[in-house]
Amino acid sequence: MDGIAIRFSSFKSNKIKYRIAATAHAGEPIKELIDPNDCIEIMTGAVIPNKADCIIPVEYLSFINKSAQINLNYKAEKNHFIHKKGSDYKRGTELLRPGKKITPMDIAIITSCGLESVLVSKQPTISILSNGNELISGNRAIKPHQIRLSNGPSIISMLQQQGFDKCVHEHLIDEKSILRKRISNHLDKSNIVIISGGVSMGKTDFIPDILKELAVDCVFHKISQRPGKPMWFGIGPQKQAVFSLPGNPVSSLTCSRQYVIPALYHASSYQIGPQEYVEIEQDITYKPKLTNFLPVKTKAKTNGKLIAKPIFTNTSGDFRALSDTDGYIELKSEKTHFKKGQNIPFHRWKLL
Repeated sequence: MDGIAIRFSSFKSNKIKYRIAATAHAGEPIKELIDPNDCIEIMTGAVIPNKADCIIPVEYLSFINKSAQINLNYKAEKNHFIHKKGSDYKRGTELLRPGKKITPMDIAIITSCGLESVLVSKQPTISILSNGNELISGNRAIKPHQIRLSNGPSIISMLQQQGFDKCVHEHLIDEKSILRKRISNHLDKSNIVIISGGVSMGKTDFIPDILKELAVDCVFHKISQRPGKPMWFGIGPQKQAVFSLPGNPVSSLTCSRQYVIPALYHASSYQIGPQEYVEIEQDITYKPKLTNFLPVKTKAKTNGKLIAKPIFTNTSGDFRALSDTDGYIELKSEKTHFKKGQNIPFHRWKLL
């Protein structure tokens, strides 16, 4: 606040005209108000002079030669416009809690404390392995029996969107010896291995057997959900986390968001916020006794509450439909009918 610094006691004794004894600028050493009949002209950001305890804003002042006069109708207050040292937080107060992403606002706190660096969680190294003889990468011409590879790039994009940048991707053919060698190599160099495809029950779905041969302990295989039922998870011999996801794109993306991303945050000591809920805009009937992760498009009501419109995909390969969605709702397996307006757990594609 630009203005003058005075002693409040002098204002209380009806004094309104002060001689300007000095000027205090931001960045200058502290000055002292020696004579109670004087004032010190002060600029925003300057240190309050010793013995001054009241600031009169420049808007309520008239300046004549080297004097300042306070407007007759202005009512000054003691300590007004003075930001006391240590008044925001006391010494020893926790300014940043562990387990949160560092934001630009946090950087302001860190630098204002004179710190050039702080201890943070180490970024995990992540290998994303896609497999399948039918998959073709890039813009090469494809034959009728081939499809373009999308899972690897989309999973990497999801990881990077959430702040996990140390990712490598490799595509592998359905040759067991090659799969075994390359998976072993990635287990040696990565903290996290994410495999897309080859985890179901087909004759060329080699991944579960290969992981067993490589001493990766299976924690679970198959989840009572749709999409993504065949998902496999295990822990490697050096405590690597291994996620083996179904090859269908919708299943792969859903499992990545539902399980991989939260697991990475947990390993990084990041504390995820409370579960979000939305109202569904129509009745939904779902008969299979599986938890259903149903993609939705959301919009806000006038009261700010979110409404979710279901977006039904043709198959687990219909990833085009996901492009128009904000996330998915979680329809629990215990129920088959969900009424319009019911609050349902909602998971955004981008967690944070």
